[in-house]
Amino acid sequence: MHILMPLLVILLGLVIGSFLNVVIHRVPLEQSIVKPGSHCPACKAPVLWYQNIPLLSYLLLRGKCGNCGVKIHWRYPLVEFLTAFLFWASYKGFDPNALAIISQLRLWIFVSICVAVTFIDLDHRIIPDELSLGGWAIGALTAYWDFRNGMGHLLLASLGGFGFFFLFAVLYEKATGRVGLGGGDIKFMGTIGIFLGLGGIWASLMISSIVGSIIGIGLASIQKRKGGESVMRTAIPYGPFLVFGALIELFFEVSRWIGL
Repeated sequence: MHILMPLLVILLGLVIGSFLNVVIHRVPLEQSIVKPGSHCPACKAPVLWYQNIPLLSYLLLRGKCGNCGVKIHWRYPLVEFLTAFLFWASYKGFDPNALAIISQLRLWIFVSICVAVTFIDLDHRIIPDELSLGGWAIGALTAYWDFRNGMGHLLLASLGGFGFFFLFAVLYEKATGRVGLGGGDIKFMGTIGIFLGLGGIWASLMISSIVGSIIGIGLASIQKRKGGESVMRTAIPYGPFLVFGALIELFFEVSRWIGL
């Protein structure tokens, strides 16, 4: 059983990744994630069960719809693979007691939210409330069983983090006339807090700021050479950077290194 568990975890991650593709596509469009069933966005033909096997069907169909032949976006297998990898990487080992099971589920729920937030923000420049506030609610309901932080700490960290960054965003906009953090980013900081605690918020913000600045400078340099619009005037989704910082904190506990 112990030998099979990592394989079962990977298979579970692939299945959840397939579901996340539905979330990523439909939630921003305010469509139901239940009905209709999986179908081709181009020809609307229903996807048969053997055409909907994570990763495998994409390879067998050579990345095309089995009905009309239109290309399937590369994001679909990427989301499935990434989710499976994160499930495996965050797997803490088989332990049948309730505390261990709920703690493990918390980790998997959080990484699932992170995957969905990343691709939705990249595509639509938004972080839906269903993910940020819904994720916060799930995190709050299961905070008692967190294996690293106490429930009180997590609740205070998430609310304090949300309040601080909301105030920061308001003051920044008043001072500069520009939006520094979007509402979705601020809410998502609260979600990070309810899963990772106060140290997680600061570590995530620090890492995301550093990585975002490096990428922003690189994009600005490229745009300058091409003579296009300055990247500083272009909206860049910040959600993926927050996710990157949160996952680095989740797996490597950077906050402990720097004494947060």
